[in-house]
Amino acid sequence: MLEGKKVIIFDMDGTLIDSVGMWNEVDAELISRIRTDGKKESADVQSRRDAVLRKYNKNDGSILQYFAFLKAKYGANLSEEEIHELRYSIAQDLLRYKVDYKPGADRLVRLLKKKGYTLAIASTSRRNTMEVYRLQNVNIMKKADLDEHFSLILTRDDVKETKPSPEIYRRILRELEAEPEECLAFEDSLVGIEAAKRAGIETVAVYDKHYDSEREAIEALTDHLLYNYEEWTALNVGEES
Repeated sequence: MLEGKKVIIFDMDGTLIDSVGMWNEVDAELISRIRTDGKKESADVQSRRDAVLRKYNKNDGSILQYFAFLKAKYGANLSEEEIHELRYSIAQDLLRYKVDYKPGADRLVRLLKKKGYTLAIASTSRRNTMEVYRLQNVNIMKKADLDEHFSLILTRDDVKETKPSPEIYRRILRELEAEPEECLAFEDSLVGIEAAKRAGIETVAVYDKHYDSEREAIEALTDHLLYNYEEWTALNVGEES
């Protein structure tokens, strides 16, 4: 699988790090603060968020469309930008202290770097969130510091169109002067797999329980599956020398 590969590209949230569930916690708390009817939210916040983001995925303001949806649904007295700021504020402690690498993911990153592969991140997170991961998250910095291991880190703020658009992957190819066949992309979501495939890049679908509703489509589209980082690393990369 790694034969002929020079560049290994990772999505961040849900792929390298266990954070999708954290954002569900954040959004549940956000809704409880902005709603004006005093009720408790019982809906699946992730499915609803993903549906709105997918609807507006070709628009750089898709996340603001999500906040506009929340504002209208819950009668919030805040603007979309104010809701965005509140969400980020709620997330801060979780981003710094709770978010961590998925088991074994940090070891794969260290091992690939040691073996001479060029590593890159193609994330749909905002730049300010990535900066917390880079500079403040105690778990990530201790286990496999992003600046030490990744040659290029791109976020949704670096592109006009978000995944499933292949733009972020095509930009990585340009900046690292790599051909699609020289790359391997790790993604957890259907839109991520679609983005990499549309750029002509071979994919590994990383299992994340939060995308079980997309599992059949993901497995049909991806080239390879990864359910356990330790097992995948042992089979495809080997041990540290």
